[in-house]
Amino acid sequence: MQAADVMTQNVITVSPDSEVREIASLLLEHGISAVPVVDDGGKVLGIVSEGDLMRRVENDTARRKSWWLKLFAGHDAADYVKSHGRRAHEIMTKDPITIEGDMPLHKISRLLEKHHIKRVPVVQEGKLVGVVSRSNLLRGFSVVATEASVTADDREIREAILKEVDANTGVLVDRINVMVSDGKVQLWGLVENQQEKMAVQVAAENTAGVKEVDNNLGFVPRGVGSL
Repeated sequence: MQAADVMTQNVITVSPDSEVREIASLLLEHGISAVPVVDDGGKVLGIVSEGDLMRRVENDTARRKSWWLKLFAGHDAADYVKSHGRRAHEIMTKDPITIEGDMPLHKISRLLEKHHIKRVPVVQEGKLVGVVSRSNLLRGFSVVATEASVTADDREIREAILKEVDANTGVLVDRINVMVSDGKVQLWGLVENQQEKMAVQVAAENTAGVKEVDNNLGFVPRGVGSL
């Protein structure tokens, strides 16, 4: 299996000028831990993660240096921008690692481990087309473990299911992931209620070429706002 077979499409993104409050709200609303920063052409400029936002909180507490440490270490301009910046381009991790859609899962796994990152943007001709996270990889490996292969038809089925869900069910596709191997579909991610869970399943069952559907969709935890 390759990145294109497991990646999350319909990625939530922000612009370089997006404000920090807006970014924090997006992370909470969609239950995600990071967002790519892209320009008007879809090129990935950076990533803003929960860790980048936490620097702002820590700045007022544990990250304050005592006067004698400042005397010897001096001020860190880059750290100041990270902890006080108000827009995405000021606090983002710049020039992030990206991959192509045809990268095998085992290579992606090694890449994440080597660079100590949790997710990697997928690009095609320089433009963002998806994101592969650790959870995407785990689900992909679970399919690989069955020794089933992914064909071009499987990829077409996956695209058709996601398109149908996005266009006609009201379910937010950025919260779900669809895995297809040998016509067998696995549904993963979070939905609001049982009706949405069944809507995604019906959309999959009605897609040409689908042999069976394994519905692993869970529900958004209560008390997390409008995730």
